[in-house]
Amino acid sequence: MWNNNSNKATRSFLNEPNNNSSSSIDFDNDNDKENDLPIDMVRGAIDAILKSQTAIKPAVLNPFNVSHDESVKAEELKGIIEFHCIGNSLTKEIDKETMIFLLALQSIFGQQLPEMPPTYITRLLFDPKHKTMALVKKGQAIGGICFRFFATQGFAEIVFCAIAMPEQVKGYGSHLMNHLKDYILQNGIQHLLTYADCNAIGYFKKQGFSDTIRLARPIYEGYIKEYDSATLMHCELHPSIVNTQFTSIIRQQSEILKELIVQRQKDVEKVRPGLTCFTQGIASIPIASIPGLKEIGWQPELLPARVEELTDAAHLSSLFDTVLQSLRRQASAWPFLSPVNAKDVPDYYVHIKYPMDLKTVGERLERGYYKTRRLFMADMARIFSNCRDYNSPNTDYYRCANTLERHYLNKMRQLGLMDK
Repeated sequence: MWNNNSNKATRSFLNEPNNNSSSSIDFDNDNDKENDLPIDMVRGAIDAILKSQTAIKPAVLNPFNVSHDESVKAEELKGIIEFHCIGNSLTKEIDKETMIFLLALQSIFGQQLPEMPPTYITRLLFDPKHKTMALVKKGQAIGGICFRFFATQGFAEIVFCAIAMPEQVKGYGSHLMNHLKDYILQNGIQHLLTYADCNAIGYFKKQGFSDTIRLARPIYEGYIKEYDSATLMHCELHPSIVNTQFTSIIRQQSEILKELIVQRQKDVEKVRPGLTCFTQGIASIPIASIPGLKEIGWQPELLPARVEELTDAAHLSSLFDTVLQSLRRQASAWPFLSPVNAKDVPDYYVHIKYPMDLKTVGERLERGYYKTRRLFMADMARIFSNCRDYNSPNTDYYRCANTLERHYLNKMRQLGLMDK
């Protein structure tokens, strides 16, 4: 059985029993970052939430307000449902329980995926290269996700996903997918691909999948089976997120933010005594000394100097090189790594009068061409605009340009190379 009690699991401090103080909560000591809230303020908000929760009697709570996510987790905690990662094998004996689950899922996939031939479902489900994350309720398999690892390519493919009809619309599908994501991450994979028909696209979008593929085509092309009238969808997993706890953590953060807003509102509405210093002949005082301003979040405005004014040419060039190296490592950078070959695309230079690519940018950077940000930013903007001018929006090239441009702009902001 797949056990999600990994070291990455974050403590659910708002729901932990007998946790009546914030002293047992683990805080990140790195609160020196710009605009971070003081730890004492966050701790005070958590204490207020915990006190308000202990004051509410369980009988008062409306069971219909409990989300599907929480109710499914409660069933898992009580042992009503379980999650097993199972699969067939040609080298070792398969236990009876696993075989029963596989046979049950064979029937569920056949009923819920009528477009798939039964022989095809059977072949993949019992193929030793495929595994299945099975959802088991009271000893019976009621749903599952059949998938296959492509470890050398860095992704996993979902081939079948279904929940038995009587058990649908209960939140099982989302929780099952979250268990699969955590299992995939523990095996060192951060990308999930699947082909979804028109009936499944909505479900996969809710699970974080997108039809914008952030993997280069050569990574998956020829490895996964393409389906007619289906949409390829991609989900990129974050190694720091425990997906089975994600909803709870977001809800807890939302409660903390609401409490912080309440506390800040009290500070804003607090009436403070007026200034008396002017009656004593003082002509002016620093704005920061006015009572209450700092409490409501006021900060002195500092006009940032341009990067060119703060750094020498060598440092500026180093920052540009950092941006360039970061772009080259992105999966969406493959169309822009070198100049377009005129033999492959004969009319490209007829339409694009001022071509640009990452290799040319690197060569110009080595020659010291980029004396200012504007020169560097102009060449980078030309890469993306050229691509969008020549290619139509429904092409991989166009999508890669949009994806890489977003990463470029974020990197420029991180390094302070963009005006706010």
